[in-house]
Amino acid sequence: MAKVYFIREITPSNVVRLYKELNKNLPGNVAVKVHSGEEGNQNYLRPEFLKEIVNYVNGTIIECNTAYEGERNTTEKHLKTIERHGWNTIFDVDLLDQEGPDLSIPVINGKHLKEDFLGKNITKYDSMLVISHFKGHPMGGYGGALKQLSIGCASSAGKTWIHSAGTNKDQYTLWNNLPEQNDFLESMAEAASAVVNYFKGNMAFINIMCNMSVDCDCCAIAEDPCLKDIGILASLDPVAIDQACIDLVINSDDPGKDHFMERVNSRNGLHTINTAVELNVGTKEYELIEIK
Repeated sequence: MAKVYFIREITPSNVVRLYKELNKNLPGNVAVKVHSGEEGNQNYLRPEFLKEIVNYVNGTIIECNTAYEGERNTTEKHLKTIERHGWNTIFDVDLLDQEGPDLSIPVINGKHLKEDFLGKNITKYDSMLVISHFKGHPMGGYGGALKQLSIGCASSAGKTWIHSAGTNKDQYTLWNNLPEQNDFLESMAEAASAVVNYFKGNMAFINIMCNMSVDCDCCAIAEDPCLKDIGILASLDPVAIDQACIDLVINSDDPGKDHFMERVNSRNGLHTINTAVELNVGTKEYELIEIK
């Protein structure tokens, strides 16, 4: 069983408190993966909220360019968005794929992907703290740690590679020929497995369950949250932490959970979790340890 730590009050200091419960020393240069937020999105985690935890691990904020039209799909536009959103005012920020070539890492036992493509600057880091804003997603059903590991860590071309189930790396032709939904979900799990294998255990995961819209932080126009805030979770297992978040939604008495879970289930979002289990990324069996 994986251990998943949980605290209900969402504050910057409680993020640090929950991370300490993991008793995990992230060695060397620490990358902190976040979502910088699409221009116009109202729900993403703000840099001020993450200041305490990033400083605690002495980390560098990392991001990658997107694979859809917007304000983050080129290096020039993304750097301007990062500046507008205040990330580089507080932190050192490394846009991993701001210059090529991408780094190819192997996918072991992948059905669709044999390799995953990351921004080459990932080689500067020895460990990674993955901070995920748990919410819905228009394509994946939900977004949590597994999405951050896969699409989140991939370069722009790598994101296209995942979305196309390993058939295309050109973002401008991707959306004309999308694969079957389960092929995409399985490709996400495969890419996540590659990143987990790359860091060889030098990872930790924090999911923040606040501002939970059915839409992702990548949406310039997103629905407002449909659920009340639930809390912060931390684990060394990305599968367990995502499963725990899903279970907390399902077991809540919030009337908005039906709308949220309709988004998850209509996209077959739990298939990503199940595929990640098959790839030995983690386990769905967990102990939820609430910190008072």
